[in-house]
Amino acid sequence: MSRVCTVIVNCLYSTCVNEQERHQATSDPGSGFLRIGELAKRTGVSPELLRAWEQRYGLLQPTRTAGGFRLYSAGDEARVQRMQSLVSGGLAAAQAARLVLSGEAAPGTVSVSATILDEEAVNLAASLDRLDEQAASAALDRLLSAYTVEMVLQDVVLPYLHGLGERWEVGEISVAQEHFASNLLRGRLLGLAQGWGQGHGPGAILACLPGEQHELGLLVFGVALRRRGWRITYLGTDSPIGAVADIARSVLPAVVVLLSMNPDSFLDHARQIEQLANQVQVVIAGRGATPEVARQMQTRVLAQDPVSAAETIDRDHSAPR
Repeated sequence: MSRVCTVIVNCLYSTCVNEQERHQATSDPGSGFLRIGELAKRTGVSPELLRAWEQRYGLLQPTRTAGGFRLYSAGDEARVQRMQSLVSGGLAAAQAARLVLSGEAAPGTVSVSATILDEEAVNLAASLDRLDEQAASAALDRLLSAYTVEMVLQDVVLPYLHGLGERWEVGEISVAQEHFASNLLRGRLLGLAQGWGQGHGPGAILACLPGEQHELGLLVFGVALRRRGWRITYLGTDSPIGAVADIARSVLPAVVVLLSMNPDSFLDHARQIEQLANQVQVVIAGRGATPEVARQMQTRVLAQDPVSAAETIDRDHSAPR
C-alpha cells in the first residue's frame, strides 16, 4: 500500500486543477513568503483548514522550495482573509471560495447557513493524522449523515488523499500515517460497497492491471457508479486480463474499467486489451492511461476525478445511440 495516497487524485484520474501551475517549485522564494504555520498565525485559520481550502477549492496558490515545502504569498493571505469574511457572513465555503477566486462582489443579503463540511473535513484529517480510528470514523459518520455519499467522496475524501500524498512526498507525515489513513478509508469504502453486485442495472467490471496495487480511486469510482444504479463486479488489484475477459463473457457488462499507473503496463497487455475491447466497451484509467495508449488499444480514457467519471459513464450509457 506504499504511496497509495500519493497518486489517488493527481495520478489516478486527472484533476480539474493543474497542480504543476499552482505549485511551481522555486529554489529562491525571496522575502515575503510564509510557511503554513505563519500564515495560520496571521489569519487565525488553522493549518488543517488552510490545507482543506487549498485542496478543495484551490483558494491558495503556493510556490514550492527545492525541498518541496509550500510557501504562501501576500495574495494567499488576502484570499484567506476574504474567505473568512464571507464565511463569517453566512456563505457556504464553496460559494465563498468561488467569489474569492472570481473577484466577484458578495451578494447583498446572505441567507445560506455556513456549511459544516469544512469543519468535519478538518476533524477527519486531524483524526487520521494522529491515528485516532474512533474519532476518524465518527467524523466520517457525521459527514455521511449530513451530506450525500458523492459529496463526501468528492469534496472530502479525495482532497484529503491528494493532500496526504503530497505531504508524504515531502516528508511532512510518516509512512505509518499514510498507511493508517489508506487502510481506514479503504475499509470504509468497502463498507459502502456492500451489495454493489446486486440489482438490475447495467454492469461494470473494475480491475487493476497485473502488478498494479493502487485501488482506492477505483473503489471510489465503483461506489459512485453503484449509487447510480450500476452493478459492480470488482476484481481489484493485480488482475490478469485473461481472467477479466472470462468474467466479461459470463456477466456481459456494459463497460470494463482497467487501471494502471504505468503506461508500459497497458502496452505490455495491449493485444489482450484490444481483443477485450472487441467484445465490450473498455475504459482505461490511471496515470498510465494516456490518449496515445488508448488509441493504440481502441479504448477511451477516464480523464476526470472518480466521482465525475462515474457520472460521465452513466450519462454516456443512458444517452440515445
